[in-house]
Amino acid sequence: MPEAKYQILKRQKPWREAFYYQKTEALYQLTYVFCQRFLPAHGDRTVDQMVQAARSGKQNIIEGTEDGETSTEMHVKLLNVARASLQELREDYRDYLLSRNLTIWAKGHPRYQTMQDFCRDHNKIEDYQPYFQKWSDEEMANVALTLCYQADTMLNKTLLRMEKEFVEEGGIQERMHAARTGYRQAQDEELARLRETVPALRKEIARLQGLLKQNGIEY
Repeated sequence: MPEAKYQILKRQKPWREAFYYQKTEALYQLTYVFCQRFLPAHGDRTVDQMVQAARSGKQNIIEGTEDGETSTEMHVKLLNVARASLQELREDYRDYLLSRNLTIWAKGHPRYQTMQDFCRDHNKIEDYQPYFQKWSDEEMANVALTLCYQADTMLNKTLLRMEKEFVEEGGIQERMHAARTGYRQAQDEELARLRETVPALRKEIARLQGLLKQNGIEY
């Protein structure tokens, strides 16, 4: 039987290995501690909004990646939801800094590049946890902003790559059609090859029968 030449399910890289997921996981934990340390425990809806936005960012990456094996459309949709959640969270951190006359570390700030490099090179929760109780609110908020930007940039690049792949390869319906068509074509080619060998086999059988007859061997 001919081997399948086409892949129907879209195998996804494990979401835990994706750097943008790791950054959102660290961001969620950072946000949880930030809200505990610097926002009131009661009477401020910002706490729930920030924590939920941070959670939504990472959870939609998980769900989107899992669904992506069968639905490119759902994968794209959920990664876009993750991006929207991160953008919402980013605005909450900006609002926090601006409303308290704290500094947003933009280009030119003495700590800007160091922060960018640290967040670029570190993705996991363990890289950030030692600082959760040491950083000031200004430091934590700026690190969170940087993680939001970097994860969003990575997600955007992933979405552009997925868009290109979808245009070139199609979705699951196209892959199923290609698999069926490819399998049938392989079967037809194998059958044609076997048919081509029949005359040669008959000729060889006749030759062997002749040799047997010449040697007085019955068959």
